[in-house]
Amino acid sequence: MSQRPGVSVTADSLPGVGASAGPCVVRYDLTNPESEPFTYTITFSLMDEQGRAMSNVEETVASVGAGKTVRRTLDHGGYPGDGALDAGRVRILDVERVPSDEAPVPAGTCPASGLRLTADQGDAAMGLRVVGLHLENCGDRTYSLEGYPVLQLLDAEHQPVDGVEILRGTEGIPMAGVDGGAPRPVTLRPGEAAVSGLAWRNTTEFGEAVTVPYVRVRAEAGSDPVMVAPHLDLGTTGELGVRAWRKDESGSGAGRPGA
Repeated sequence: MSQRPGVSVTADSLPGVGASAGPCVVRYDLTNPESEPFTYTITFSLMDEQGRAMSNVEETVASVGAGKTVRRTLDHGGYPGDGALDAGRVRILDVERVPSDEAPVPAGTCPASGLRLTADQGDAAMGLRVVGLHLENCGDRTYSLEGYPVLQLLDAEHQPVDGVEILRGTEGIPMAGVDGGAPRPVTLRPGEAAVSGLAWRNTTEFGEAVTVPYVRVRAEAGSDPVMVAPHLDLGTTGELGVRAWRKDESGSGAGRPGA
């Protein structure tokens, strides 16, 4: 059994179902103790017989009702080739939770706003962290915007985090490089996308290190909020840079892996 604050997840071995399932399958129970529906993303670590981590599996459970418990079976794609896995070889590494009405919508679906906002898995090198924000026009009308995403930094309980300066642009973040300069108008036709990004240094010197698990993002002031979980390990820098929206000319748009 594994637990995280605010949520209980358990894993149990069950008899296998069919030859393809192997000797057992693993299930887990997830309880939402909150007063509104939440969407959960759980990261499992699968262990071998010696207790060594083989791989990680991420599963999302959408819209768990207030006070409800749901039971799920770990996706078969996460099992070893021989199917030999039981609850004793599953560890829960992380549980993320966001209000369901602010959860990023999955690929292939489009919110009522016609704009799909997601964050990617990010990149890290030499203490520099960068997480991309992707805005896809999945609706049927042209959308125009100019400027920077509107951010609210949140702690593990979704309360505002104070003491962090949000910089417009990333030139002030060491080694972040040039981010394209001042904002300019961006027009997105249906199917087109824009990109922004967050950049920060994971530097710890004097003072208390700050970690920001969640960020509430609006494409612009007044837009519907989307809560993402980039786990900003800001150290003691107290600064987060955000890039202005730019047209995504890569051709992959918001549908890229991890978006």
